[in-house]
Amino acid sequence: MRFLLVNHIQNAHQSLRASRMRSFLTMIGVTIGVASITAILALSGGASKVVSDQVDTLGGNIAVVRPGKTTDPLSGLAQVQAERSFSTSTLTEYDLTTVAAIPHIQAVAPVMILSGVIKASSVAPNDSAIVASTPELATISHLETSSGQFLDPSVKQNTTVIGVQLSINVFGTEQSIGKTLTIRGQSFTVIGVLKRLNQPINYNGVDFDNAAIINFASGKQLNQGVSQLQQIDVQADSVAHLNQAIIDVNKSLIVNHQGETDFSVLSGVQISQPTSQLFYAIAGVSGAVAAISLLVGGIGIMNIMLVTVAERTREIGIRKALGASNRDIAWQFLIESLAISISGGLVGYILGYVVAFGITTSFLTFDPLLNWQIAVTALSVSVVIGVIFGLYPAFRAAHKDPMDSLRQYN
Repeated sequence: MRFLLVNHIQNAHQSLRASRMRSFLTMIGVTIGVASITAILALSGGASKVVSDQVDTLGGNIAVVRPGKTTDPLSGLAQVQAERSFSTSTLTEYDLTTVAAIPHIQAVAPVMILSGVIKASSVAPNDSAIVASTPELATISHLETSSGQFLDPSVKQNTTVIGVQLSINVFGTEQSIGKTLTIRGQSFTVIGVLKRLNQPINYNGVDFDNAAIINFASGKQLNQGVSQLQQIDVQADSVAHLNQAIIDVNKSLIVNHQGETDFSVLSGVQISQPTSQLFYAIAGVSGAVAAISLLVGGIGIMNIMLVTVAERTREIGIRKALGASNRDIAWQFLIESLAISISGGLVGYILGYVVAFGITTSFLTFDPLLNWQIAVTALSVSVVIGVIFGLYPAFRAAHKDPMDSLRQYN
């Protein structure tokens, strides 16, 4: 059996070498599909690692409450983005107060994202965020100021703490303490400038280098007195108490929401998923390309294998005449199909990382994730495509009549 397997592999190698161009064109579809899958996994994994490292750096005792019930982290984050866009939320200020009163909760901070124009000497870029929160946000997220101070209840309401890049964008300098900017047409005095973080990807979904943070009461005033909480950040007093705190938060909020589980409490790997809409665009497009490419690639493999079976009909007859069984013939052609798909998968795996590194180098601030799980996924997809689309040609070859096959001369 081992000898036959080695012989089948050698035959497959010789067959593919004899028609290099045809084999190359056949595996392009699989290559593109696997490259797309690899790029998606590498980028999302890299973003997840960035956020998980941040959570670990903060002590590993962080949880977040987000509106809407999620079935998995990725869909949950997509839901958060939609809620931010359409200003709908199931979280209330009463939920905030309830969570703060739960045992083993050390700090709680609301995250309310507002849309609007920020301007001073010049207008801030469109991706600049307006965040309404409380002083506890600095405690939970370890936000530090390079000059001035963070939000404080004793400071007057219309004050703001801004990111260093936003300071440069609207004032032309990092030293903007005491200067005035307008948010939605209302004046705010800068009382602090944050230290540069270089973390556009984080569990809050806010690039604090390009953000203006205002008092929660000011945020409600700008939003016609309505609070729309996109997230509640929760910090337990220790890692050991985090799980129990999450259980208590879930129980309390279910009571608040009259038995409806229209919220999600996430921690650990659940919050260490990509939080940028860019990833959903990349994942959506790449996923569609991957599915179409794999289907086309699989059909291409089946088509070429059927042509190969027709071309080698006499060879099949000779092999059967010399004692080869249907199983031997099927394995011969199935291994050839697998050789094409696995070769395409290996090239696609390398190409996927080339694309992923190109995207991160040009647009993002982190490296793609390199791990064995992605390699196994790429190989598995290649094997599945090779098997599924190689079975029919293999069975067709195996069930050819040896006498009819021997009569075939070309």
